[in-house]
Amino acid sequence: MSGAWEASVEAKIRDAAERGEFDDLPGMGRPIPGRGAPYDESWWIKSFLEREALPSDLLLPTSLQLRRRVEQVPDEVRDLPTEQSVRDFVGQLNVQIVAWLRFPDDGPRIAVRPVNTEDVVRRWRAQRARPAVTATATEPATAATPSRRPGRSWWRWWRRRG
Repeated sequence: MSGAWEASVEAKIRDAAERGEFDDLPGMGRPIPGRGAPYDESWWIKSFLEREALPSDLLLPTSLQLRRRVEQVPDEVRDLPTEQSVRDFVGQLNVQIVAWLRFPDDGPRIAVRPVNTEDVVRRWRAQRARPAVTATATEPATAATPSRRPGRSWWRWWRRRG
């Protein structure tokens, strides 16, 4: 019975190919992606992440995701406009960390502590104040530099005194 069923399926495929139903399929005439590469068990996960433009961090256990987010806090708060938005961001992260500490998943046990909001705000303020100070400090210094070799002007001054 299975032989007759297979013959019937093959006949339908052959008829569809003769009618040209397979002529305009996407990717026709191109090599199959990944052919000749070594077998990877998670190929479908990687292709899904690539196709949907998702970050690969989603594959990490919760503890590692939280640890990575804690490390990236200075970069993430750098462009926030107000101190309150920085506090809100850190507060939301701390809520996630505390929730994980209460009910950890099966992932690796990695020490993740809540982020100190005051430290983050202090660094955020210092970073916002720093570019304005360095820009004004470097402009006069570059304009006042003499065209002579540095380090020799003091020698001339010393020789005049003696």
